[in-house]
Amino acid sequence: GYVRGGSCDEVTLRANRAAFDRWRLLPRVMRGLREASTATTVLGQDVALPVLIAPSGLHRLAHDDGELATIRGAHGAGTIYTMSTASTVPMDIISQEGAPWWFQLYLFSDRGISRDLVEQAAAAGASALVVTVDVPLLGRREADERNRFSLPDGIVMANLQTPKHMLIPATDEGSGLATYIGAVWEPALTWDDLDWLASLSPLPVIPKGILHPDDAARAFDHGARAVIVSNHGGRQLDSAVASLDALPAVVEAVAGRGEILLDGGIRRGTDVLKALALGARAVLIGRPVYWGLAAGGESGVRHILELLRAELALDLMLCGLASPAEVTRELLVPADILVQRQ
Repeated sequence: GYVRGGSCDEVTLRANRAAFDRWRLLPRVMRGLREASTATTVLGQDVALPVLIAPSGLHRLAHDDGELATIRGAHGAGTIYTMSTASTVPMDIISQEGAPWWFQLYLFSDRGISRDLVEQAAAAGASALVVTVDVPLLGRREADERNRFSLPDGIVMANLQTPKHMLIPATDEGSGLATYIGAVWEPALTWDDLDWLASLSPLPVIPKGILHPDDAARAFDHGARAVIVSNHGGRQLDSAVASLDALPAVVEAVAGRGEILLDGGIRRGTDVLKALALGARAVLIGRPVYWGLAAGGESGVRHILELLRAELALDLMLCGLASPAEVTRELLVPADILVQRQ
């Protein structure tokens, strides 16, 4: 329930997938291609495919090796892992892998905790700071409420230092996670907080949870190097716009000032293609990582990414495109236009 579920009626959770079905690909032929490459760069970092690991916490719920298996799987597939504040493996262990990783931050009411986490991440070798901006309070995740979600014995949020911050305690009713967030996270975020976080380290700052085009433009006014268009996988505001539907307006508002990433609903190589065609530099995946992790640990995570890489390579070839750099808006046709023509 914790991994699969969304908030309330899960309207946005379903919308994230449905948004991809509203577009069709318009391939070209006779292009003389023998193979296609899926390689690209994100913020100057080379990746083997434009699919990154989205920040998601508590990976030891899915496999004993937790986030250590996740970063190894990501590294084996040639992409970037994003460590969550709620990681169950500490960053000093993750940093020893010698693999590229970003650090995702939730802002705590105790700003000293947030400052320390940023400084530790920079010192440990993180190459970017992802700041989640769409969780002033936790969305109503009814599966967690029914299951009285809490962390089992032996699993903690390993980057934090005190039981108050490391543990999600059991509750008599409702979600322990919602209780925890209401007690220790800062709900009243402002753009000044983004400026403050950028001042703490040389890491490029990437706000995650942007849907409105004006917010995307403003993020770059406050020093963001990229933004992640995201509705938190349908886990926050239910009936929020699907990430893919929000993407075109964000791209227009940003007007080339920085890179735009997207998460929410990516399941196939064609989904990646559609996101790139609408202006994303790359996409991030969350739930598929949990499923791969649960099924096979490190090898399961790598397999998920390799499936997407192989599909994307095939799809590029079938569209007559040699690489992600050749994907443009001309690749897409709205499905409703095709229906009207018929």
